[in-house]
Amino acid sequence: MPIIVAGLCALSACGGGSAASPAAPVPVPPAPAPVTPAPPAPPAMPAGGVPASWRLVWSDEFDVAGLPDPAKWDYDTSRNKQGWHNNELQYYSRARLDNSRVADGKLVITALKEKLTGAADYGGQSYTSARLFTRGKIDWTYGYFEIRAKLPCGLGTWPAIWTLGSKGAWPADGEIDIMEHVGKTPGQVLGSVHTGAYNWPMNTQKTVTTTVADACDAFHNYQLRWDAEQVVIGVDNRNFFQFVNPKDGDNAKWPFSNPQYLLLNVALGGDLGGPVDDAIFPVQMEVEYVRVYQP
Repeated sequence: MPIIVAGLCALSACGGGSAASPAAPVPVPPAPAPVTPAPPAPPAMPAGGVPASWRLVWSDEFDVAGLPDPAKWDYDTSRNKQGWHNNELQYYSRARLDNSRVADGKLVITALKEKLTGAADYGGQSYTSARLFTRGKIDWTYGYFEIRAKLPCGLGTWPAIWTLGSKGAWPADGEIDIMEHVGKTPGQVLGSVHTGAYNWPMNTQKTVTTTVADACDAFHNYQLRWDAEQVVIGVDNRNFFQFVNPKDGDNAKWPFSNPQYLLLNVALGGDLGGPVDDAIFPVQMEVEYVRVYQP
């Protein structure tokens, strides 16, 4: 019996379980990588021209001669004494026919080489011009803007058609440049936006250029379509600039859910305008109409 017991102990290894080698572990496949959904495609750039269902809500056809309509326009003269932003060289006059008048169905903004030394806010400038705006009169949240204009040329000219946020903090409240043109690059028109995240001091502004070869010789329609989805800028029903709302709640990227007002001006020199050729004066921007449409 003891021999039998010893034999049994040898077969069972006296510890229970099998004497065979344990089975190899079954490999577990790795968990699949999480799938990040692709961001939605940005909206396509819309076709140019006024959207078919939008209606005219505000306009100036410039059909009454004299000073611009005071019910629609005011004059920005706020920095004449201390000097204008971007190192511009002009003095902006208020309600002065020499610089802003309506004649022959057009608004004419004229820049001149002269010193208005008698003006109380004179800041030493050697040139005069005008900067008209609708702030305090009317502003808009979204719309289709069309401004028909002929631009001045000549070295140092810097006309602009643009909007600014009505709250008044730049660049946080946004800027849309429907048209900028400088005489040192004739025929090159710029469309831009500036925001808290995208602006020229940070060299992050969003700008696209297009060629309008006869911008200083003929009238063209400068256009902005602005809605909750995007800002789109064009000329003569041909869009060339698109800035899409990222919809991430970051006001520094998209401040354009709030009102903007419109500006028309001719600046001289400065960081973008560059040196001024005194032989060019007088120079003029002529505007046939300003029209604003909304859904």
